[in-house]
Amino acid sequence: MPIDHYENFPVASILLPRRLVPAVEAIYAFARSADDIADEGDAAPAERLTALNAYDAALDAIERGEPQSDPMFRRLAAALQRHALPLQPLRDLLSAFRQDVVTTRYPDYTALLDYCRRSANPVGRLMLGLYGTVDEASLRESDAVCSALQLINFWQDVGIDIEKGRIYLPQEDLARYQVGEDEIAQGHAGPAWRALMRFEVERARALMLEGAPLAARLPGRIGWELRLVVQGGLRILEGIERSGYDVFHRRPQLKRLDWAILLWRAFRM
Repeated sequence: MPIDHYENFPVASILLPRRLVPAVEAIYAFARSADDIADEGDAAPAERLTALNAYDAALDAIERGEPQSDPMFRRLAAALQRHALPLQPLRDLLSAFRQDVVTTRYPDYTALLDYCRRSANPVGRLMLGLYGTVDEASLRESDAVCSALQLINFWQDVGIDIEKGRIYLPQEDLARYQVGEDEIAQGHAGPAWRALMRFEVERARALMLEGAPLAARLPGRIGWELRLVVQGGLRILEGIERSGYDVFHRRPQLKRLDWAILLWRAFRM
């Protein structure tokens, strides 16, 4: 399960059936390139938004059945048609990427979860669609897992995001725990910061466990894939705790021993 800067996307995993690899790679290419437009380089916000709007226009053309000259969109159109996948999750991703261009703070947890609904949940929904599992319970649990993964990535990358001018920690939580933005910028992991992060870690863990039954219920390869995703997210949370919540100087990452633990825990699920 390679982890690139477009987080937690199972590109060409050894657990992925070969018949699904072209579709997953097509979706990943779309998501990663759109994410790069929103997040990489030194383009002005207006330029980024214009480029993302062009992606939306391409999705409109795909919906109308028009041929695509761009190879990436041509492969995406073929994957959507072959597997009868909906376009809305892709539109939701673009909505989140546009939001990343203009939004650097989130007032509360509700607003942050709404962002996760569009930035992370679409990936899980598309994967379930590839496997033909689209019942409401599965979609709801998939959303919980994907949103939890997004939150975990935010907590893991606080120090990286502040350098980009972004803080994903809800402003209401910063105020409640009396953590100032200057402390985050300085990488100060004092008592107030540890209390805040303890709260955020437990909230992400609860959300992950809410969706975890899906991993145990899904059969075959997708079940194993999701078990590893769930356990990987939980292991990162454990790493944050072991670091004393100092993600500024001890950013948790999965290492070789961690993968052995993940496999064992996935088996026990």
